[in-house]
Amino acid sequence: MERRRYQVLDTIRGCALVSMILYHACWDLVYMFGMDWPWYHGFAAHVWQQSICWTFILLSGYCFALGRHQLRRGLTVFFCGALITAATWFFMPENLVLFGVLTLLGSSMLLANGFRGLLRRVPPRAGLAGSFLLFLVFRDVNAGYLGFEGARFFRFWDGERNLCTAFAGFPPADFFSTDYFSILPWFFLFLTGYFLFRLRPEEAREIRPLPLVTAMGRRSLLIYMLHQPVIYGLLAVLFRAG
Repeated sequence: MERRRYQVLDTIRGCALVSMILYHACWDLVYMFGMDWPWYHGFAAHVWQQSICWTFILLSGYCFALGRHQLRRGLTVFFCGALITAATWFFMPENLVLFGVLTLLGSSMLLANGFRGLLRRVPPRAGLAGSFLLFLVFRDVNAGYLGFEGARFFRFWDGERNLCTAFAGFPPADFFSTDYFSILPWFFLFLTGYFLFRLRPEEAREIRPLPLVTAMGRRSLLIYMLHQPVIYGLLAVLFRAG
């Protein structure tokens, strides 16, 4: 199959970007401008947030199977994640981002690139089912349990915890990050996207795109890096004017 960028993927990514920008605007209003929105702490907002991160991680795994220069891409995304960590560490420590989604995506690309030969030998159906099952089983691993969204099966980790184990998925009790995506369980969702492409490579077709949204999807990394400062600046101007 000819390697090319499907407009449908850019459109889906662009829609996820719009949703993420709106979600983070709400986050800023609640946590930085003191808006009293109880719904933002509820189940509906949690589902909203999860829908955004699931979409980005699945798409990243899917596009990994499509793309070239994945080592360079992985290093670039990982470096951008490190920049966000450094910026929040020095300028906004109360909103520190440590092991955020860009760090996860860059790390997942690098891991998948390292095991690419092995992954190619896994049958797509088995890989898809196994990866998604492992994601569900390890979903609550950050709390030290195997289980999904509070349905915990048994205790999984009682060993020493530090920043290295936090990167893997086992944070210490005093660990703090406003955007935390560890290797476990999220690498398995990345692999789910990878095997989804392997299973149905011909089903991603070009569709009639939404021009602005699709253009945003093509520039997702740049928009991700800039969106929070822009949102905060606009909200600060609006609140000051009000």
